[in-house]
Amino acid sequence: MAHFETGHPVLGILGGLGPAASCYLYQMLIDHTPATRDQDHIDIVISSRASTPDRTAFITGQSDEDPFTIMEQDGQSLVAYGATVLAIPCNTAHYFYDRLAAALPVPVLNMPRLTVAEAKADGCHKLGILATDGTLQAETYQIACRDAGLGWAAPSAEHQKGIMTVIYDQIKKGRRADMALFNAAADDLRAQGCDRAVLGCTELSLVKRDEGLGDFFLDSTEVLCKNALRACGVTPIGF
Repeated sequence: MAHFETGHPVLGILGGLGPAASCYLYQMLIDHTPATRDQDHIDIVISSRASTPDRTAFITGQSDEDPFTIMEQDGQSLVAYGATVLAIPCNTAHYFYDRLAAALPVPVLNMPRLTVAEAKADGCHKLGILATDGTLQAETYQIACRDAGLGWAAPSAEHQKGIMTVIYDQIKKGRRADMALFNAAADDLRAQGCDRAVLGCTELSLVKRDEGLGDFFLDSTEVLCKNALRACGVTPIGF
């Protein structure tokens, strides 16, 4: 296998989970790098295995197709290609984080933990969680909040159903988000006393990109981008 032999850090993106989210992270990395020429950008290798089984379906017991084996194979391929640090632009996939990090010889950035750490650093006291059913059932953000000493809340069952509609029936199908559904869930979190809400699904990051959300929302993809650039020795700009 051909691979990078640059002596520089190489970011591996374990992507395709879904493809639009991986594409958005790649564009974000470019946009927030202080560069005046091609060579100022970081070296990146991307795996976009869109055929990876659905993470939420497996976690919630709707499917017996385990995504981990494919994620592990792709992680190993990225490392063989030269990746020195990995990023996974899918919050739900972090259900498998501990197993994956243990199986790979390079650091793997943990998007939910990094996002919660940024929320705490920004002065957040209670974080609302906008995410897939799989991420909520895995308690990925709840555990990170507990470990960081933050309160948390999730939308009611009705409003969570609306968020899943936005993610699966709209964003993943290339459609614009129904902002009435999205805003209803956000208002629910505000009513529960949340002072910030995490866009804890990379598809929801695309809602911020397309609809212009305010400071109440903390974008997990932006947090991953910042930390990926820093891990590769770059100070991000423009955030």
